Amino acid sequence: MPLWQIYHPTGTFKDTVSKQALAEDITKMYTGIGLPSFYVVAQFIQMSESDVWVGGQPKIANPFIRVVITQIAVRLPDDDVAYKKNTTMIDNVLKPHIADKGYDWEYHVDETERRLWKINGMIPPLWKSEEERLWCTENKPVPYEGAYARF
Repeated sequence: MPLWQIYHPTGTFKDTVSKQALAEDITKMYTGIGLPSFYVVAQFIQMSESDVWVGGQPKIANPFIRVVITQIAVRLPDDDVAYKKNTTMIDNVLKPHIADKGYDWEYHVDETERRLWKINGMIPPLWKSEEERLWCTENKPVPYEGAYARF
């Protein structure tokens, strides 16, 4: 699952249309590498001006957007080229929604251990496996052999 938490001040992402446009672009990034669209979660977290401080000062002169991205389904190889490709993809997703609007922005990506991830109590199938292709087709988690861990 990629989880994007988008912290934004009042006045940015103020309507469903702007949120949907960014959420759809985020989803396209991940479905483009073969992940099911329902894996992709975008949370828009509105902050008041008095809640955003940068360098010990309130950040009120220009909207500041902070994005925290957690990637679980697929881990990047420990390779500078792969990291650059991933951050370039993220930059391209954010550009029309944040950078082109003149907002100040920052993001980081965490990669969580996949073995600590479940959906509806199921262990998600391996990336690009037959079971994951079924999840893509159905656009929902579907029980499969080995989905439920038993000890």
